[in-house]
Amino acid sequence: MWCFIFLSFLFVAVNSEIASYQPEQVHIAYGDNVHEIVITWSTFSDPKQSIVEYGIGIGPLNQTVKGQSKIFVDGGRKKHTQYIHSVKLKNLAPRSIYVYHVGSDLGWSDEFWFRTPPVIERWQPTLAIFGDMGFENAQSLGRLQKDTHQGMYDAILHVGDFAYDMDTNDGEIGDAFMRQIEPIAAYVPYMTCTGNHEEKYNFSHYKRRFNMPGDSESLMFSFNMGPLHIISITTEVYYFLNYGFKSLVNQYEWLENDLKEATDPKNRTERPWIVVMGHRPMYCSNSDPADCAHNETRTRVGIPFFHIFGLEKLFYDHKVDVLIWAHEHSYERLWPIYDFKIFNGSYQHPYVNPGAPIHIVTGSAGCDENHSHFDNSPPYWSAFRSTDYGYTRMKAYNKTHLYFEQVSDDQQGAVIDQFWIVQNKRV
Repeated sequence: MWCFIFLSFLFVAVNSEIASYQPEQVHIAYGDNVHEIVITWSTFSDPKQSIVEYGIGIGPLNQTVKGQSKIFVDGGRKKHTQYIHSVKLKNLAPRSIYVYHVGSDLGWSDEFWFRTPPVIERWQPTLAIFGDMGFENAQSLGRLQKDTHQGMYDAILHVGDFAYDMDTNDGEIGDAFMRQIEPIAAYVPYMTCTGNHEEKYNFSHYKRRFNMPGDSESLMFSFNMGPLHIISITTEVYYFLNYGFKSLVNQYEWLENDLKEATDPKNRTERPWIVVMGHRPMYCSNSDPADCAHNETRTRVGIPFFHIFGLEKLFYDHKVDVLIWAHEHSYERLWPIYDFKIFNGSYQHPYVNPGAPIHIVTGSAGCDENHSHFDNSPPYWSAFRSTDYGYTRMKAYNKTHLYFEQVSDDQQGAVIDQFWIVQNKRV
């Protein structure tokens, strides 16, 4: 009897050890360009290998690339440990479907796939955009999974606030959330920015779990998709000043240089649409006393009292087209606005040569904090708002026409808002 019990415990221990080498939390992102893909995953023991085997279509996975892993220890009391692996696939063929799996001699993932874009001049990229999606009450997750597997999206923009929170329960909620988004993030590039819920332990969960382009630990980066130049920033340097004034200045200078390059005439001709995403909005009309009850939001005007390094003028001067925010658990679209002034002479749709950025707040994908509410009349600069759970879609039809729509989960996927931005002349 005792021998049987001992052998049972030994069997469980051995199989638990084997299971800990199994890859999980697989997700992909763009590398230095859209023909490079970075694949990231986790194991809970070190297999001493980080391997991707891949191939085109239904053929054999006859190409192999090796990468690296880094140990990641959560900052909580239990010191939850895992190994986060990353491999970069380079020089991918355009307009192809690649099938891949990840792992080592000690265990392999299921097979996943992703599509590479066509030649840039013919690409009409479509993206799903949302923020503030948690492990609990992730209302948009099922529909996003279905959309993804129907091939609707070329990439995802997750505009801050993940899992609620990735460090909760010593990182176990972060693991559960990364498993939860795998049916999306293993198939299309999952591009991100930080929110306030990633702040714990110096944003360590965000920095380690996601591999974005550039060398800034994913806190600020940009990438190109067809006619789009997309920039990701962290608004949190304006709110967690304990991380140092230097971080804020570094980002501002990096952003200024990136915008100067993007607006160089040659680059602007090739990629005329400039889209910026950051977590905390400059404008919003929710009943949120911390962010929406006053006109001096830090992202807009900069450091309190000094009003330096504010972003609104920088974006206006460089003719940024769209600013995408989250943080408020609702959806709101603004008229073209700069310094509380509505541009283009009248309230009109579509936005034709609007003259100022269009702001979108899309933080209603669902989390355990539920909705944000509107308990006031819309201000003059607010064009549309909704408390429905949902997410945003964006499609760049060409160099002059950009299309958006808002999907409502409360209304079974109905499109509740849609609009065009038309730029047929740049002034």
